[in-house]
Amino acid sequence: MNLLRSRLLRSAAPWLVGTAVLLHSLRSLGADANWVTGITEPIKDVTLAFPIVGVVGARPLEEGVIVRKDQVIIELDKQLEELDLERKRLARELAASELERLKSLAQRNAISVSKEEIEKKRSEFEIAKVDHELAAAVLKRRQLISPIDGQVAQFYKDVGEKCEDQQPVVRIVDTRRCHLVANLEPRLAQSLRLNQKVRVEVLVGDSPVTVEGTLIYLSPVADAASGLLRIKAVFENPEGKIRPGIAGRLRID
Repeated sequence: MNLLRSRLLRSAAPWLVGTAVLLHSLRSLGADANWVTGITEPIKDVTLAFPIVGVVGARPLEEGVIVRKDQVIIELDKQLEELDLERKRLARELAASELERLKSLAQRNAISVSKEEIEKKRSEFEIAKVDHELAAAVLKRRQLISPIDGQVAQFYKDVGEKCEDQQPVVRIVDTRRCHLVANLEPRLAQSLRLNQKVRVEVLVGDSPVTVEGTLIYLSPVADAASGLLRIKAVFENPEGKIRPGIAGRLRID
Protein backbone atom coordinates (compact mmCIF):
# COMPACT_ATOMS: atom_id res chain seq x y z
CA MET A 1 0.00 0.00 0.00
CA ASN A 2 2.82 2.42 0.85
CA LEU A 3 4.50 1.61 -2.47
CA LEU A 4 1.26 2.36 -4.35
CA ARG A 5 0.79 5.64 -2.46
CA SER A 6 4.38 6.65 -3.28
CA ARG A 7 3.87 5.96 -6.99
CA LEU A 8 0.64 7.96 -7.06
CA LEU A 9 2.31 10.93 -5.39
CA ARG A 10 5.21 10.86 -7.85
CA SER A 11 2.86 10.75 -10.86
CA ALA A 12 0.82 13.65 -9.50
CA ALA A 13 3.82 15.78 -8.54
CA PRO A 14 4.09 17.83 -11.79
CA TRP A 15 0.38 18.69 -11.69
CA LEU A 16 0.54 19.61 -8.01
CA VAL A 17 3.56 21.86 -8.60
CA GLY A 18 1.88 23.61 -11.55
CA THR A 19 -1.32 24.15 -9.56
CA ALA A 20 0.62 25.51 -6.60
CA VAL A 21 2.49 28.00 -8.79
CA LEU A 22 -0.77 29.21 -10.37
CA LEU A 23 -2.51 29.61 -7.01
CA HIS A 24 0.51 31.48 -5.61
CA SER A 25 0.46 33.86 -8.61
CA LEU A 26 -3.25 34.53 -8.21
CA ARG A 27 -2.87 35.15 -4.47
CA SER A 28 -0.05 37.58 -5.25
CA LEU A 29 -2.43 39.56 -7.45
CA GLY A 30 -4.91 39.68 -4.64
CA ALA A 31 -8.56 38.61 -4.30
CA ASP A 32 -11.44 40.91 -5.20
CA ALA A 33 -15.07 40.28 -6.15
CA ASN A 34 -14.64 42.67 -9.11
CA TRP A 35 -11.76 40.68 -10.59
CA VAL A 36 -11.79 37.48 -12.61
CA THR A 37 -8.62 35.41 -12.75
CA GLY A 38 -7.30 33.66 -15.84
CA ILE A 39 -4.24 32.73 -17.90
CA THR A 40 -2.45 34.82 -20.52
CA GLU A 41 -1.76 33.36 -23.97
CA PRO A 42 -0.13 34.68 -27.16
CA ILE A 43 -2.81 35.62 -29.64
CA LYS A 44 -0.90 33.73 -32.36
CA ASP A 45 0.63 30.39 -31.45
CA VAL A 46 1.26 27.84 -34.21
CA THR A 47 2.98 24.46 -34.22
CA LEU A 48 4.17 23.39 -37.66
CA ALA A 49 4.62 19.90 -39.07
CA PHE A 50 5.67 18.41 -42.41
CA PRO A 51 2.96 16.65 -44.43
CA ILE A 52 5.51 14.00 -45.48
CA VAL A 53 8.18 11.74 -43.97
CA GLY A 54 11.81 12.83 -44.24
CA VAL A 55 15.10 13.67 -42.54
CA VAL A 56 15.88 17.22 -41.42
CA GLY A 57 18.48 18.58 -43.82
CA ALA A 58 18.80 22.22 -42.74
CA ARG A 59 17.85 24.29 -39.71
CA PRO A 60 19.43 27.70 -40.23
CA LEU A 61 17.68 29.46 -37.33
CA GLU A 62 18.01 29.28 -33.56
CA GLU A 63 15.30 29.28 -30.93
CA GLY A 64 14.17 32.76 -29.94
CA VAL A 65 14.97 34.49 -33.25
CA ILE A 66 12.48 36.79 -34.98
CA VAL A 67 10.92 35.35 -38.14
CA ARG A 68 8.76 36.88 -40.82
CA LYS A 69 5.71 35.51 -42.56
CA ASP A 70 6.62 33.26 -45.54
CA GLN A 71 10.19 32.78 -44.24
CA VAL A 72 11.65 29.26 -44.49
CA ILE A 73 12.17 27.91 -40.96
CA ILE A 74 13.41 24.35 -41.47
CA GLU A 75 13.91 22.00 -44.42
CA LEU A 76 13.99 18.27 -45.04
CA ASP A 77 16.76 16.78 -47.15
CA LYS A 78 15.80 17.72 -50.73
CA GLN A 79 18.67 16.74 -53.03
CA LEU A 80 16.66 14.22 -55.06
CA GLU A 81 13.70 16.59 -55.37
CA GLU A 82 15.96 19.42 -56.60
CA LEU A 83 17.46 17.14 -59.26
CA ASP A 84 14.00 16.04 -60.37
CA LEU A 85 12.86 19.67 -60.59
CA GLU A 86 15.87 20.55 -62.76
CA ARG A 87 15.25 17.58 -65.07
CA LYS A 88 11.63 18.55 -65.57
CA ARG A 89 12.56 22.18 -66.12
CA LEU A 90 14.83 21.11 -68.98
CA ALA A 91 12.09 18.87 -70.39
CA ARG A 92 9.67 21.79 -70.28
CA GLU A 93 12.11 24.07 -72.11
CA LEU A 94 12.74 21.39 -74.75
CA ALA A 95 9.01 20.87 -75.33
CA ALA A 96 8.49 24.64 -75.62
CA SER A 97 11.35 24.94 -78.09
CA GLU A 98 10.04 22.11 -80.28
CA LEU A 99 6.55 23.61 -80.31
CA GLU A 100 7.84 27.05 -81.34
CA ARG A 101 10.10 25.53 -84.02
CA LEU A 102 7.20 23.59 -85.54
CA LYS A 103 4.92 26.64 -85.50
CA SER A 104 7.64 28.74 -87.14
CA LEU A 105 8.12 26.16 -89.92
CA ALA A 106 4.39 26.05 -90.53
CA GLN A 107 4.19 29.86 -90.78
CA ARG A 108 7.07 29.98 -93.30
CA ASN A 109 5.69 27.00 -95.22
CA ALA A 110 9.18 25.49 -95.05
CA ILE A 111 7.74 22.01 -94.68
CA SER A 112 4.29 20.56 -94.68
CA VAL A 113 3.09 20.66 -91.08
CA SER A 114 -0.36 19.46 -90.19
CA LYS A 115 -2.57 20.99 -87.51
CA GLU A 116 -2.55 17.64 -85.72
CA GLU A 117 1.26 17.71 -85.42
CA ILE A 118 1.19 21.17 -83.89
CA GLU A 119 -1.54 20.19 -81.45
CA LYS A 120 0.46 17.11 -80.46
CA LYS A 121 3.52 19.25 -79.67
CA ARG A 122 1.34 21.68 -77.80
CA SER A 123 -0.02 18.84 -75.67
CA GLU A 124 3.50 17.57 -74.98
CA PHE A 125 4.48 21.06 -73.84
CA GLU A 126 1.46 21.36 -71.55
CA ILE A 127 2.25 17.98 -69.99
CA ALA A 128 5.89 18.99 -69.47
CA LYS A 129 4.70 22.26 -67.91
CA VAL A 130 2.43 20.44 -65.44
CA ASP A 131 5.21 17.95 -64.59
CA HIS A 132 7.55 20.86 -63.82
CA GLU A 133 4.96 22.57 -61.61
CA LEU A 134 4.27 19.29 -59.80
CA ALA A 135 7.99 18.80 -59.12
CA ALA A 136 8.17 22.35 -57.72
CA ALA A 137 5.20 21.62 -55.43
CA VAL A 138 6.83 18.39 -54.21
CA LEU A 139 10.02 20.31 -53.41
CA LYS A 140 8.11 23.01 -51.55
CA ARG A 141 6.49 20.39 -49.29
CA ARG A 142 9.97 19.73 -47.90
CA GLN A 143 10.12 23.25 -46.46
CA LEU A 144 8.32 24.60 -43.42
CA ILE A 145 7.36 28.23 -44.01
CA SER A 146 6.20 30.52 -41.23
CA PRO A 147 2.54 31.54 -41.61
CA ILE A 148 2.98 34.49 -39.23
CA ASP A 149 5.42 37.14 -38.02
CA GLY A 150 6.75 36.01 -34.67
CA GLN A 151 9.50 34.21 -32.79
CA VAL A 152 10.72 30.63 -32.81
CA ALA A 153 9.63 29.36 -29.41
CA GLN A 154 10.90 25.79 -29.74
CA PHE A 155 12.38 23.32 -32.19
CA TYR A 156 11.40 19.69 -31.72
CA LYS A 157 13.79 18.27 -34.34
CA ASP A 158 17.45 18.84 -35.20
CA VAL A 159 19.47 18.26 -38.37
CA GLY A 160 19.75 14.56 -39.17
CA GLU A 161 16.65 13.53 -37.22
CA LYS A 162 13.76 11.79 -38.93
CA CYS A 163 10.37 13.48 -39.09
CA GLU A 164 7.15 11.55 -39.43
CA ASP A 165 4.27 13.16 -41.29
CA GLN A 166 2.19 15.53 -39.12
CA GLN A 167 4.75 15.29 -36.30
CA PRO A 168 5.38 18.64 -34.51
CA VAL A 169 8.66 20.16 -35.68
CA VAL A 170 8.68 23.83 -34.62
CA ARG A 171 6.52 26.21 -32.58
CA ILE A 172 6.20 29.88 -33.52
CA VAL A 173 4.51 32.52 -31.37
CA ASP A 174 3.66 36.19 -31.73
CA THR A 175 3.64 37.81 -28.28
CA ARG A 176 3.23 41.41 -29.43
CA ARG A 177 -0.46 40.95 -28.74
CA CYS A 178 -1.82 38.57 -26.12
CA HIS A 179 -5.12 37.65 -24.63
CA LEU A 180 -6.23 36.71 -21.17
CA VAL A 181 -8.53 33.71 -21.04
CA ALA A 182 -10.84 33.47 -18.04
CA ASN A 183 -13.93 31.62 -16.88
CA LEU A 184 -16.63 33.39 -14.92
CA GLU A 185 -20.11 32.82 -13.59
CA PRO A 186 -22.90 33.62 -16.08
CA ARG A 187 -24.39 36.26 -13.75
CA LEU A 188 -21.15 38.27 -13.97
CA ALA A 189 -21.28 38.19 -17.77
CA GLN A 190 -24.70 39.84 -18.03
CA SER A 191 -23.22 43.34 -18.22
CA LEU A 192 -20.39 42.42 -20.60
CA ARG A 193 -20.37 43.08 -24.34
CA LEU A 194 -17.96 42.53 -27.19
CA ASN A 195 -15.35 45.26 -27.77
CA GLN A 196 -15.83 46.49 -24.22
CA LYS A 197 -12.69 47.98 -22.66
CA VAL A 198 -11.47 46.21 -19.54
CA ARG A 199 -8.57 46.54 -17.14
CA VAL A 200 -6.09 43.65 -17.24
CA GLU A 201 -3.49 42.96 -14.55
CA VAL A 202 -0.65 40.49 -14.98
CA LEU A 203 1.98 39.62 -12.42
CA VAL A 204 5.50 40.35 -13.72
CA GLY A 205 8.13 39.47 -11.17
CA ASP A 206 6.85 40.64 -7.80
CA SER A 207 4.63 43.44 -9.06
CA PRO A 208 1.54 43.53 -11.30
CA VAL A 209 1.54 45.25 -14.68
CA THR A 210 -1.73 46.94 -15.69
CA VAL A 211 -2.78 47.26 -19.33
CA GLU A 212 -5.98 48.10 -21.18
CA GLY A 213 -7.72 45.16 -22.81
CA THR A 214 -10.67 44.64 -25.12
CA LEU A 215 -13.19 41.83 -24.84
CA ILE A 216 -13.09 39.89 -28.11
CA TYR A 217 -14.92 36.69 -27.13
CA LEU A 218 -17.88 35.81 -24.92
CA SER A 219 -18.84 32.16 -25.04
CA PRO A 220 -22.46 31.67 -26.16
CA VAL A 221 -22.78 28.61 -23.90
CA ALA A 222 -21.69 27.68 -20.39
CA ASP A 223 -19.42 24.73 -19.72
CA ALA A 224 -21.56 21.73 -18.80
CA ALA A 225 -19.18 20.54 -16.07
CA SER A 226 -18.38 23.81 -14.30
CA GLY A 227 -21.28 26.06 -15.34
CA LEU A 228 -18.81 28.82 -16.21
CA LEU A 229 -18.54 31.02 -19.32
CA ARG A 230 -15.26 31.39 -21.21
CA ILE A 231 -14.17 34.90 -22.17
CA LYS A 232 -11.12 36.43 -23.86
CA ALA A 233 -9.66 39.92 -23.59
CA VAL A 234 -6.94 41.00 -26.02
CA PHE A 235 -4.21 43.47 -25.00
CA GLU A 236 -1.06 44.94 -26.54
CA ASN A 237 2.36 43.71 -25.41
CA PRO A 238 4.79 45.54 -27.75
CA GLU A 239 7.79 45.56 -25.40
CA GLY A 240 7.34 41.94 -24.40
CA LYS A 241 7.19 42.69 -20.67
CA ILE A 242 4.45 40.13 -20.21
CA ARG A 243 5.41 36.52 -20.84
CA PRO A 244 2.29 34.64 -21.99
CA GLY A 245 1.45 31.60 -19.92
CA ILE A 246 1.46 33.36 -16.55
CA ALA A 247 -1.55 34.17 -14.40
CA GLY A 248 -3.55 37.37 -14.78
CA ARG A 249 -6.92 38.89 -14.02
CA LEU A 250 -9.38 41.35 -15.50
CA ARG A 251 -11.77 43.70 -13.77
CA ILE A 252 -15.51 43.27 -14.20
CA ASP A 253 -17.43 46.48 -13.47
